[in-house]
Amino acid sequence: MSRTPATLDIEKARLNPIDTTRPATDQIAAELRAAILSMRLAPGQMLSENEVGQVFASSRTPVREAFAKLREDGLIETRPSRGTFVSMLSESQAKGAQFLRESLETGIAMRLCQDGLPDASRAALAENLSLQRAANDADDKVAFQHLDDQFHMLLADATGYDRLSAVLTREKISLDRLRVLSLDYTSRMSQLLAEHEGIFAAIQAQDAAQAVALTQHHVRSVLDVLSRLVADHQEYFKPQ
Repeated sequence: MSRTPATLDIEKARLNPIDTTRPATDQIAAELRAAILSMRLAPGQMLSENEVGQVFASSRTPVREAFAKLREDGLIETRPSRGTFVSMLSESQAKGAQFLRESLETGIAMRLCQDGLPDASRAALAENLSLQRAANDADDKVAFQHLDDQFHMLLADATGYDRLSAVLTREKISLDRLRVLSLDYTSRMSQLLAEHEGIFAAIQAQDAAQAVALTQHHVRSVLDVLSRLVADHQEYFKPQ
């Protein structure tokens, strides 16, 4: 089992400088959140307010406030007398998050089949899939993950319900790091791309039964590789 370093690896984390003319808290939280969800900051990585403050040339107050936001999202945890760490992955938490995500995304597919896709959403989704194909051909996992997230947000936004994409984003947090790890497996991107294309085609055809079935299969796919992820990356998971 590998040990996560106590000292922040700045090069690996790839944290971007913040804009000093804007409030620092949200920028720091966003940079750390992106690094955690992309696994550039691994589960178990220690984070100190002083060290993060030095990285962003910021005082401790906005760093402390950013930590509070990440703690609320379940991305970091403070252990008494030990410090603050990136949260470990949890198999049981992932299963619960998947259940909630499935309910949301199948509901989105059903609604879009009933109401039809707006023209602007149809064009944006088609462009997104084209970019996904390019990322898959280039084996660009970082770009593909971003486009994968965008695909699901575009579907949510197409319903016209303003809060839906924000709720979906929050419920996906527990699954996003698993998705990043799973992209290392051969043909995983090709599989996800094919599933996205099938969902889009079914929604365009307003075939609700097919769209819901394909969406359900798609959002359950992370559970298909969960046991393998636990076995391959034991150092990232909480003991059951």
